[in-house]
Order: sequence, then structure tokens, then C-alpha cells
Amino acid sequence: MACGMPPYSRCVKWRFGCENNWMLLLFFLYLNHLVSGHIRYSIPEEMKKGSLIGNVAQDLGLDLQRLRSGRARIVTGDSIQHTELKTDKGILVVKERIDREQLCGDVTPCSFSFEVILENPMELHPVKLMIQDQNDNRPQVLYPVQTGGSLVAEMVPRSADVGYLVTKVVAVDVDSGQNAWLSYKLQKATDRALFEVGLQNGEIRTIRQVTDKDAVKQRLTVIVEDNGQPSRSATVIVNVAVADSFPEVLSEFTDFTQDKEYNDNLTFYLVLALAVVSFLFITCLVVIISVKIYRWRQSRVLYHSNLPVIPYYPPRYSDTLGTGTLQHVYNYEVCRTTDSRKSDCKFGRAGSQNVLIMDPSSTGTMQRIQSEKSILDEPDSPLEVS
Repeated sequence: MACGMPPYSRCVKWRFGCENNWMLLLFFLYLNHLVSGHIRYSIPEEMKKGSLIGNVAQDLGLDLQRLRSGRARIVTGDSIQHTELKTDKGILVVKERIDREQLCGDVTPCSFSFEVILENPMELHPVKLMIQDQNDNRPQVLYPVQTGGSLVAEMVPRSADVGYLVTKVVAVDVDSGQNAWLSYKLQKATDRALFEVGLQNGEIRTIRQVTDKDAVKQRLTVIVEDNGQPSRSATVIVNVAVADSFPEVLSEFTDFTQDKEYNDNLTFYLVLALAVVSFLFITCLVVIISVKIYRWRQSRVLYHSNLPVIPYYPPRYSDTLGTGTLQHVYNYEVCRTTDSRKSDCKFGRAGSQNVLIMDPSSTGTMQRIQSEKSILDEPDSPLEVS
């Protein structure tokens, strides 16, 4: 019998349970009345902050005045709110960067939901946001493990037949869909006619019979690409030893490791030397250009200057015109008489002024030497001349 019409004795016993059921029913009916619209958006991951997701006001049939008066806001159960509602424009924008791999992991499709709530009267609008995967991760190689200190090699006996499985390259891509589809290609090999790589499974197998002429050290470079646009790739190096005994492999690959370290050191020093030479060349070039520019500017300044050029005569300047043998700094006068074998000489002092006077016509300069009028106090100072 239904709980709505039970016998009197049973209804007294179940009164509390029946009332609770009716209250829950009324509550769900009230919530159903509140939920008036449901919208869904689909966006790619890694959108920039502030990017437009959708026009909430237009999609829900609400005007901007209703959003402002109803104090529209977003309610979500997550600790990080990835979206933001602009009530002045009625749009939904990205608030925090959305990483699909961090948000959903391996779950596909990836989505999260939240509610837009308005007050006076109360309205509840669920919003579902679908996150589209982007090819933002490159493949990760799990095997063989790339170690920096030690060298791992796969052994192939010389008796191996065609199709012998050497090893398998294992890689994963955390993206989803076709972005996670991987393909394997042999990029370089010591002997390309000896090995091949499976396009879909990454298996490395022999394509011919191994002979004694094949080198012990074989180096394969395998490239792993995903199917995204644009595609991303990873590179793995596989070392293969073609030998029947382990001591032979050990000796060969020990030399191989030493050669690799020598080549790495040589490359480093070559790059360092090239950088030093380039730096010195650029420095010299800058210095030469700076000197050229400085000299050019100095010549321009002197060319445009209107100042007269006054020559400078150093102290004790000697005559170069052939008019005398004494220095210009002294003046002298020689007097002789016809009736005497003696000569009276008058010696003057050193010139007190040497003045360079500019010719008014600016065509040259003249040197004027002024001597003091007083010479020797005694007029007759005889000097024997032999």
C-alpha cells in the first residue's frame, strides 16, 4: 500500500518517515523550479587568462540589469576557480590557465561543471565546460633508459637470423586522442642495411643475416613522433653490440665511451675558442670604429671653427731664416771705431717680452721683441778683441 494512504495504525507508526519523504519531494520540486537553464561550452586547453569562453547573458536569455541586480556569481566545488563571470558585460572568461592533463589526467572526455547563481528571485543555471586536448606535450621515452654516466647496449649474437628482435623502444604521450598516437622511425644508424624499426610498435629487428664483417659497435638513433598538429618528437639512442661473448663487448664499448668523452671535450674547446675569437674580433671592430668616429668629429669641429690659428714658438726658439746665429731671446749691438783697435761692445739684457701680434689682415703674424732701454750703466766698457 502506498505511503500516501496507509491504515491509521500504520500511518501513526510511519508518520515521521512519510513527512520526510514529502519534504524531500517538495525540495526537489523547488530546485527543479530554480534550475531554469543549462548551457555547455567547449574550449581548448592552455587558453590565455582573460580569453572569452561564451556570452552567458545571451545564452541564458538574461539582460545585464538582471545579472547586476541578482548579484550573479559562480559557485564551484573546486579549490581553484578557472573561470570568471563579467557581470558588466555578461560574458564568461578564463581566470586561470586550464591544463587538461593536470585537470583530468587520463580521463576522456575532460570536463568540469559549475553553477551561475542569481538572487531575488533565486535562479540556478548549471554550466558545463568541455576541455579539448592540445598537443602541448612531447613523447616520453621509457625504454631504453638514457643514462649519462653508464652505457647500456643490447647484445646481438652473430648467429642471429633475419627478423631477430634486438629490443623495443617504449614511449608514452600524456596527451589524448590522436595527439597520443606515436610512430617510430630510424633516423641514423651505423649500418642501415642491418636494422629496422617498426613504425607502430617501436621494435628493432634485423633485416638480414649477421656476418663476421659487421662491426661490433652499432649505434642507432630512433625518433619518436606523435600525431598532433604540429607534431612533437623525442629522440632515443640505442647501442647494439654484435658479439658472441661479453668480454669482447666490454672491451669494445669501453673504447667507445672514451672516444665519446674525447669528442665531447674536443667539441667544447672548439666552441669555446670560436666564442673567444669572435669576442676579440667584435671588440677590435668596435674600437676601430670608435676611433674613426672620434677623429672625424674632431676634424669637423676644427673645420667649422672661426678661431684664428696662432703658431706657438717654444722658449729659446732658434732662427731658421739664416739671418743670425744667436738665439732670439737676446738682443745685442756691436760698435767699432776707425781709429782704435779696440771695440766697444754694448750687451743688452734678455728680452722682456716676446709678443705675437695678429696681422689685422689675418694674413700672417709678426714677432715684435721689445728690449728694455737701459743697457749697461757705463757707456765705455772696453772689450779686447784680438
